[in-house]
Amino acid sequence: MSTSPSHDLFEAARAAMAKAYAPYSKFPVGAAIRTSDGRVFAGANIEVASYPEGWCAETTALAHFIMDGGGEIAEVAVVAERMAQVTPCGGCRQRLAEFARPETRLHLCNEQGIVKTTTLGAMLPLGFQGDILK
Repeated sequence: MSTSPSHDLFEAARAAMAKAYAPYSKFPVGAAIRTSDGRVFAGANIEVASYPEGWCAETTALAHFIMDGGGEIAEVAVVAERMAQVTPCGGCRQRLAEFARPETRLHLCNEQGIVKTTTLGAMLPLGFQGDILK
């Protein structure tokens, strides 16, 4: 696996995964978001005993992104232990779609690095569009 220009984003996601709180599923996940101006926001999944009240790594990263003023999301990396490549769950695909474009790069990673790069639009081709709710 070669080092890609987005390897630092993978590293941020992997570092976040190390901070996951997953005592019930034993399935730590990390995510990192890079904005078009270069800021990086990372998050880990956090479980609670009252399933499904915990939150995903992408949700945590998005919370940091929003609290810092948001912006345009350029790319996202997601990593999990014990998976060849992990994708965001359906709910997180929709959450990401709220703040990113269909052409936003989505890096699917294993513990060693980026395995595949796709787009958010490929992962959620018919997601809900918020503008119809206005």
